[in-house]
Amino acid sequence: MDVFLRDCPTRAVLDLIAGKWTMLVLVALEDGRPMRFAELRRRLDGVTSKVLTQTLRALEREGLLTRSVYPTVPPRVEYRLTRMGREVGGLVQSITDWSQANIAAVQAAREEFDGRSQHPSPGSAS
Repeated sequence: MDVFLRDCPTRAVLDLIAGKWTMLVLVALEDGRPMRFAELRRRLDGVTSKVLTQTLRALEREGLLTRSVYPTVPPRVEYRLTRMGREVGGLVQSITDWSQANIAAVQAAREEFDGRSQHPSPGSAS
């Protein structure tokens, strides 16, 4: 497997994991506690029901989470990370921690870059 090759199946996994909502679902479930759909939706401010459903299905399909349905009225559905899901969830949690620790530096770099692009150097195309 060579992830740099167009047809490498690893790319599909990387595409899934790199998605914003996937990363946030993995972090939300990373502590091992199962969560219900509505609880996840509240936790992930801004996600739509449709996108959350698609994300959960994709994670289940790849073996990163399990969906348990309990025969109650109404049915209770819970989501929990699998062993593989917890492994990748830990990695994503590290990225989240890094992002939170470095947000001030990232914002400063962004402002500095944006300030430069508003004042192009002489001879550059507008």
